[in-house]
Amino acid sequence: MQFTLPMDSEAIMKCIPHRDPFVMIDSVIEMEPRAKIVTIKKAKHLHEFLRGHFPGNPIVPGVLIVEGIAQSAAVLTSISYHDSHPVSCFLTEISSARFRKIVGINDELRYEVLQTNFRKPFLWFEAKAFVGEEIAAIVKLSAQMK
Repeated sequence: MQFTLPMDSEAIMKCIPHRDPFVMIDSVIEMEPRAKIVTIKKAKHLHEFLRGHFPGNPIVPGVLIVEGIAQSAAVLTSISYHDSHPVSCFLTEISSARFRKIVGINDELRYEVLQTNFRKPFLWFEAKAFVGEEIAAIVKLSAQMK
């Protein structure tokens, strides 16, 4: 599968089945197939979710940060292993998730996801979510290709 950086939401949605309001990445800014992807999500684009979490002091739920990381891994998988047919990627395990910083509505998340292992049909990833240079979350997860 061919890709051009940066990838916008239209290109991202060709790689994953998610649609608004559940697309948790806005752009792909860096990618090395079968190795690494770096994506961006502006928290203000999560306004539908943040309206009730928490009124008057909206913060991004950790589960949405993990979902953004998982979707980033799915885009990397789709592009890396798309040989003759489209590839889907399904989350199978979150082995660890640590949250280090509260992410507010005016923040921009940068997800850096590394593929650490591959044994078909399973993949393993380690990821960090950043706000600026601060680590917001550290996550290890695995997924299965279908």
